[in-house]
Amino acid sequence: MRRFFASLLEVVEVAVIAIAAVFIVRHYLVQPFLVSGESMVPNFHNGDYLLIDELTYRLRQPERGEVIVFRYPGNESTYFIKRIVGLPGERVKIEDGKVMISNGEHPDGMPLKEDYLGPNGDNTSHIDVTLGPDQYYMLGDNRPYSFDSRRWGPLPKKDIIGIARFRLWPATQATVFQAPSF
Repeated sequence: MRRFFASLLEVVEVAVIAIAAVFIVRHYLVQPFLVSGESMVPNFHNGDYLLIDELTYRLRQPERGEVIVFRYPGNESTYFIKRIVGLPGERVKIEDGKVMISNGEHPDGMPLKEDYLGPNGDNTSHIDVTLGPDQYYMLGDNRPYSFDSRRWGPLPKKDIIGIARFRLWPATQATVFQAPSF
């Protein structure tokens, strides 16, 4: 009988450690995310299963070009995936489908070279906004079909969940993501 209780105690210990490890990983390091919609085509498709890195932004600031998951500012229970194009303190100007960024390094503006976009550009938006501290400007890669900062404004940093790091599904398109360089 004593052996049985010792074995049972060992099983309970292993179970508690496993549950604690899963809890820590899931709530502080990575979380799964299922892409819903076509706003990030051609780079992300409806049904893509991603892993979101929640640790990186605890160690450094978000960077332009990174694809992130965040809480939609209009409804905290809804999560979006979009690309960062504007950083805190920058001026974002969109005209004829071209995004211009003005900042301390480029006071007259720098056009973004967005090689990751598909053929469907957005030639209808005319935006001119200056971001405050801790605000980001988010755009979908499929601009004509994306509900993004052009509609609901800058994203507060507090709403950022993490950066898209891996595509796990579909298995034939498993990928590790890198931010484009500008």
